[in-house]
Amino acid sequence: MIMMGIALAILASAMAWSASSTRLTHRSIQYTRSVVAAEAATEKVLSRMSRDFLRGGEKLVVDNLASYRSTVPTGVDSAFWSSWEFNNGTGGTGAVFVDGKSSSKYVSLDATYAGLRGFVTTYSVVAHARENVALQDVVGGVLQEVQLARIPIFQFAMYSSGDLEISCGQPFVVTGQVHANKTLYVEPDNALSFQSAVTAVVNILFQRAPGDTRGSTPGFPNGTVVYEKPELKVSPVSAMTMPIGATNTPEAIREIIQPPPAGEDPNSPLGRLRYYNQADMIVVVSNNSVTASSGSFNNFATPIPSGQLGTMVTITNTFWDAREGKTVSAIDLNVGVLTAWGQTNTSLRPVLASNTVSSVYVYDRRSLPGTNLAAVRLLNGGVLPARGLTIATARPLYVLGNFNQTNAANLGTTNTVSTRPASLAADAVTILSQNWSDAKSTLPVASRAATSTTVNAALLTGVVETTPGKYSGGMENFPRFLETWGLANVLTYNGSMVKLFPSLYATNAWGKSDVYAPPKRNWAYDINFDDATKLPPLTPSLVKVFRGQWATVARDQNSVAAVP
Repeated sequence: MIMMGIALAILASAMAWSASSTRLTHRSIQYTRSVVAAEAATEKVLSRMSRDFLRGGEKLVVDNLASYRSTVPTGVDSAFWSSWEFNNGTGGTGAVFVDGKSSSKYVSLDATYAGLRGFVTTYSVVAHARENVALQDVVGGVLQEVQLARIPIFQFAMYSSGDLEISCGQPFVVTGQVHANKTLYVEPDNALSFQSAVTAVVNILFQRAPGDTRGSTPGFPNGTVVYEKPELKVSPVSAMTMPIGATNTPEAIREIIQPPPAGEDPNSPLGRLRYYNQADMIVVVSNNSVTASSGSFNNFATPIPSGQLGTMVTITNTFWDAREGKTVSAIDLNVGVLTAWGQTNTSLRPVLASNTVSSVYVYDRRSLPGTNLAAVRLLNGGVLPARGLTIATARPLYVLGNFNQTNAANLGTTNTVSTRPASLAADAVTILSQNWSDAKSTLPVASRAATSTTVNAALLTGVVETTPGKYSGGMENFPRFLETWGLANVLTYNGSMVKLFPSLYATNAWGKSDVYAPPKRNWAYDINFDDATKLPPLTPSLVKVFRGQWATVARDQNSVAAVP
């Protein structure tokens, strides 16, 4: 009996141990299931948040925060979720915890885009999950962080929303970052050097783009390409896009320079990005009249007196564009007069938060014959307003003479200490030298002699893309020319070149004879743009989602510090 008692005791202990072990094993399994379920809840929120950010920017995310907090897996997603309960760690069921913290300063981004900076909002998403039909009440919690980065587009020496091509015939040094949202094609006829990061979403290829059937330039059978930081030459990488809605094609992106159609909500994802809806001042040109007013910020309620406007805008000048084969009917905007007027006027200054005009949209509503090209031309642009200046139009834009350099000693140099933040957004941008003459524009190119000129501004514009037998001209011809420059005459350019869309109005292909002879190019990325306070007014942003920390959290807790 004693032995039997001992055996029964041992058996009871073994059974108790086995039951305890089973419970612990089941609890461990159930905890794992609960953690996976909690992770699924956070993933559902993060997928919605990422989609909204890429389509509509951070405003759309902020607008939808309440919706995110009630987003959990349900039986509608799958019958599996019918037996699960989710909570936000603070007593709310059918909910998750979502909280965000924004950076007020530039933040360096990850290694894939080393050197780029952005304004980052870090969101924490926490979900707790338990299975209602489980034998034990086991709750699993997961925290995930995501960084939503707004990357000002003028941080690149060269950026393309699609393919990007460089096939320079002269030595060419690219001093800043380069990114192609598709493929980067490089096959120069001379020496090409990249001094910073080079990235592409598809590939970086040493060849001409498909359709570019040109042979090698005589004397330069093959150029050379040097990546001075080869560790920063990376492809493929994930795309960077503009938050304009479901599509992000170059044709869709072009809408940001177009005036809005009737009835469009200015607070829609695309509406918020249109230059027309953001500008301080709107200039409207009809066949026989010029009017101007304040922008959308006060419902265009402040008119500019016609007498003041007449000193700034002229619509009677014309000249010949040899590439387009058309007479340009110019809307001439005298930037120097605009700058002086902006410092003293009593019409627009009182309604502007900053008092000084820093952005102008030119809306061309003229009906012209097919032989004419409607366009905007900037004159007398050496001195800009104190806060800088952005000029935007849906039409082609021409810049005549030096632009944005108050210190004559710095003309022809990369010294931009005395410049103001500036950008030009248009269908195409053509640089006319200090020596340009409208009267000589119809003469052969040899009679259109240029002189050295300096332009300091970011360019956001379109191109005529490469098609079979027709080269786009590449980024070496991104700004267009209409004169004989020659190596004795230098175009000094400091800024950021952003190729976003196919041109809609200036559509003749590059490569036509008797149009121009190229300048010696002294081009550099303007390092002022590395400072957020020196970016041009209305600088658009690209958006990118970066995944951050993942961790389990204790029951009823929403911070990593509470990890069990």
